[in-house]
Amino acid sequence: MRAMVYEAFRQRPEVREVRDPSCPPHGVVVKVEATGLCRSDWHGWMGHDDDITLPHVPGHEFAGTIVATGTAVSADWSIGDRVTAPFVNACGSCVQCRAGDQQVCDDQTQPGFTRWGSFAELAVVDHADVNLVRIADEVDFATAASLGCRFATAYRAVVQQGGVGGAGGAPRWVAVHGCGGVGLSAVLIAAAYGADVVAVDVAPAALDQARRLGAAAVVDGTESDVPVAIRDITGGGAHVSLDALGHTATFQNSVRCLRTRGRHVQVGLLVAEHAAQSVVMGPVVADELEILGSHGMAAHDYPQMLRDVAQGRLRPELLLGDQLTLEDGVDALLEMSASSPTGVTVLRP
Repeated sequence: MRAMVYEAFRQRPEVREVRDPSCPPHGVVVKVEATGLCRSDWHGWMGHDDDITLPHVPGHEFAGTIVATGTAVSADWSIGDRVTAPFVNACGSCVQCRAGDQQVCDDQTQPGFTRWGSFAELAVVDHADVNLVRIADEVDFATAASLGCRFATAYRAVVQQGGVGGAGGAPRWVAVHGCGGVGLSAVLIAAAYGADVVAVDVAPAALDQARRLGAAAVVDGTESDVPVAIRDITGGGAHVSLDALGHTATFQNSVRCLRTRGRHVQVGLLVAEHAAQSVVMGPVVADELEILGSHGMAAHDYPQMLRDVAQGRLRPELLLGDQLTLEDGVDALLEMSASSPTGVTVLRP
């Protein structure tokens, strides 16, 4: 198969012929019709992920059709089925999985990280019965590819961890720091579920897109005091605030912009020089603030999200940006060293 491969971290990848993947007994092989280019792929290429063994094929959010099934896979899945999968391939049997928390599986694998990924014509989904998600015919592959990481990750962060759209008084003000793929997904989802959203970014194009997706207000991230700006807009601070980028500035601004009993949700990966963060604990205790992490979303939680997509309440297709070949995707990956694209870039192997 053709795939994008890098032999060393921070070395320019190349597109070339590589071996086809073998189908594990509990898994399936998927013909990749579309795969998203995510900032997590850039982190992997930079060497920020300890799970990667070189040479490596990146890519972890994809959609396509099943072309091979393992001997242990149930009859629910057949060759030709249109599918996607969370970027966390859960084992289905560990303590976390038995509790329904497959997104933090103790024995997880991840395409594009622990094994070769989806910047290729073929990709493997481990433990298919636990991890496959069926795609309705009316959802195109490019849109479906965005669901496996950024959109589903944002959905869990906003709805399940943030509590937006829930019963008993949904949070009114939601701040989103960083308007790349995850951040814009969070803006769209929070607005769709009735929240007033303040979007923060340093790029005018990203802020314009956030407005189009439903943000009630935007803040230029280069302002001298972003939390003060958010407090002024919201009349006291955000009820829920998400760091969707993973940077010292966005993390600190997210925590500091909360109102009393507010909730910070960390979505963006804090790695390298941003990995260790300090938090002033006085306000956390006195104002009863919450600081939560959010890591993907389990396959069994997709149905409600997909129903809202099918009914038009959620419109992930609005997030789609450029659609590129694998060859053009090499430059797009390297360009993330300077900035993240607005919206979701999709590669077509």
